[in-house]
Amino acid sequence: MADTFCGFEREDGSYGVRNHVAVIPSVFCAAKVAERIAGNVPGCVAFRHPVGCSQVGNDLETTARTLIGIGRNPNIAAVLVVGLGCERFTPAELAEGIASSGKKLDVVVIQEIGDSIRAVEKGTRIARKMLQAVSRERRRETPVSHLMIGLNCGGSDMTSGLVANPALGLASDRLVSQGGSSILSELTELVGTQHILARRGINEKIGKDIKDAIDATEARLIRQTRESTNENRRHLISTGNYDGGLSSVVEKSLGSMKKSGERAKFVEVFATGAVPKNRGLLLMDGPGHDGEVATGQAAAGAQIMCFPTGRGTPTGFPGVPVIKITGNPRTFERMVTNLDVNAGEVLLGKKSLSEMGDIIYQEILAVASGKFCKAEQLGHDELFCVTRKP
Repeated sequence: MADTFCGFEREDGSYGVRNHVAVIPSVFCAAKVAERIAGNVPGCVAFRHPVGCSQVGNDLETTARTLIGIGRNPNIAAVLVVGLGCERFTPAELAEGIASSGKKLDVVVIQEIGDSIRAVEKGTRIARKMLQAVSRERRRETPVSHLMIGLNCGGSDMTSGLVANPALGLASDRLVSQGGSSILSELTELVGTQHILARRGINEKIGKDIKDAIDATEARLIRQTRESTNENRRHLISTGNYDGGLSSVVEKSLGSMKKSGERAKFVEVFATGAVPKNRGLLLMDGPGHDGEVATGQAAAGAQIMCFPTGRGTPTGFPGVPVIKITGNPRTFERMVTNLDVNAGEVLLGKKSLSEMGDIIYQEILAVASGKFCKAEQLGHDELFCVTRKP
């Protein structure tokens, strides 16, 4: 019998693990108005970003796809789009992209209303009505096949690859085996493992797609480091990684790939900002910046993110729970307010790796059914990050 969680059913057949009203600016010029509207209505989340205009080509297309994907995320029950009125990515295009999901939707355009004060007042009234409407919705039990998780990490140390990432991989394997989905990304931290991951493609084409994506990332990193005139800017891992016992990017990559498990096969490689066509284990082709990874995963439909961190970090994402896992027992003691799972118990001999995988999996189900993770409790939302491409 398949495992289940209790989520909010959406009109498009997806299930949210949260029931938020999102306030999304179509352009950075409307960000403060969106932020003030959300601040006036507890239960709303604002998605402040620095883009939406003065962009062209794939740069603007990535922004458009990403913001539309955020609005379509199953954790969002209703969306208020806030635009300025003269931006290149119009509020009408953003709203139209979200509309097919069947969510409650409205638009406020500052230049049409007259000024930012009146825009905040009108937006606040709309958001309050939306929140009243979605507050009537109730959770329903549904199979975990409706669940998609993002696999992300940051502040890694040697315990990440030894314990936290492999334990998360076991949880991911278990989810995927029941029809759920997991997204691996951070290609800058998979350099050197492409030949290993390619063997896990469900067919030869997917294997080639995996290798090509990581090869392209490696080539770009080589070019960028050669172009730098500052020796300190050429390192591919942080000083904190070094201090935590990681000696090279390849060593870090060998640990990072463990988040994807061992049994599941990759079924698709898709671009940041896009929505995958398949369910199962997925590779998102995009940058390695924690915020851009998390944002791409949320835009793809991930309702939860799992985030191993050996050194510790408090970061979270608006509207999407981020479960923090550490393999370092000292870090857990020091940052217990921010961290959810102490996988360091494996190193202490208190739990087996298999038992820790089950603990993480059960935590995912609990959070999916309504349990707040630490980042949510503390209001952390730093990981939302739509940035301009060079």
